[in-house]
Amino acid sequence: MNKLFLSLLTFLWMGTNAQSVGVTITNNSQLDYSDYVIEVPWKDIVAKWPSIDTADFKVIDSKTQQEITFQLEYAGNPTIQNLLLQVSIPANKTRSFKLVKGKHAFSPPKTFCRYVPERKDDFAWENDKIAFRMYGKALEGSNEDAYGLDVWVKSTDKLVVDDRYKKNDYHKDHGDGLDYYQVGYTLGAGNIAPYVNDSVYYSKNYHRFKVLDNGPLRSSFQLIYDEWNVDGKPVSVIKTISIDAGSQLNRVTAAYNHTSDAALPVATGLAKRKDPGVLFLNEQNGISAYWEPQHGNDGVTGVATIHLQPIRQMLVTKEQVLTITTTDAQKSITYFTGAVWNKANRITSAHQWFEYVQHFQQKLKQPLIITVQ
Repeated sequence: MNKLFLSLLTFLWMGTNAQSVGVTITNNSQLDYSDYVIEVPWKDIVAKWPSIDTADFKVIDSKTQQEITFQLEYAGNPTIQNLLLQVSIPANKTRSFKLVKGKHAFSPPKTFCRYVPERKDDFAWENDKIAFRMYGKALEGSNEDAYGLDVWVKSTDKLVVDDRYKKNDYHKDHGDGLDYYQVGYTLGAGNIAPYVNDSVYYSKNYHRFKVLDNGPLRSSFQLIYDEWNVDGKPVSVIKTISIDAGSQLNRVTAAYNHTSDAALPVATGLAKRKDPGVLFLNEQNGISAYWEPQHGNDGVTGVATIHLQPIRQMLVTKEQVLTITTTDAQKSITYFTGAVWNKANRITSAHQWFEYVQHFQQKLKQPLIITVQ
């Protein structure tokens, strides 16, 4: 054997017998990323460490040697899709991490979602910042029914959904927040619906669900809606929603099914209050944000939606703020929506909320650079 062939064999042997993998994350933006959840493609990790045991590895910060929390994301598939890491990287900095053999420490979950049959088919979800819910079939047609996305404000990083449903007294603040958000006959805090001939065509409530992942860093699920009439044509939709630890906003993908080949006009909406609030509308960057008026002792809720695709129009009606756009060629649309509470003492003014939303949009357009070594 010549030296070149021996070197090649050694390289191949070392590649297939790797005992660690390096991950480098570079922030080339002018923004600090704080407690930000990133996706590392699992196939890239397996390519470097084919024998990795998913039950026997941990992730170490290369600089501090501290173990960090991770999640294996399946996204509803039978196999792992991504390794999720929550990282903080200052502007124009790079951080390195290593996957090494060893049992990882238990990390309390920072996100959670579940079907709530004991409360008329609610589906509720949360992270360490905020909580939400959508309404199910059992509530449909009752005097409690609503059409939009509901917000449960929080002033704790603990998960509260189960405890609040158990107490069944969540319209009162017991020290960690409450549900005072009014949805009514609107899209609430950023739900989506077809918008045809200057009208919102609300679906009925979701009928079926599927949990895709459930923490600790990301919870995701699907809400499946029965067919309804949109300007004389049948339409149905599946909404895939995910929430990451540390974020005020959800990622929503609405995949529509309808008979037309044309793009479907759709609108996302933010419920508007009678008293004056503060609006921030930026059609060019797809941002619609609203800092609501003070709600007595309950405080102030801020809500927002972000679209990365071109916007047709933004409208302010008596009931809500609408962002109108269309689905793509696959009859689907992805956007971001969420909320914040001033009494959580993280974001306490309209200016801070609008700045947060603009920075969120900038990060979506200039993502972190991830390298697997």
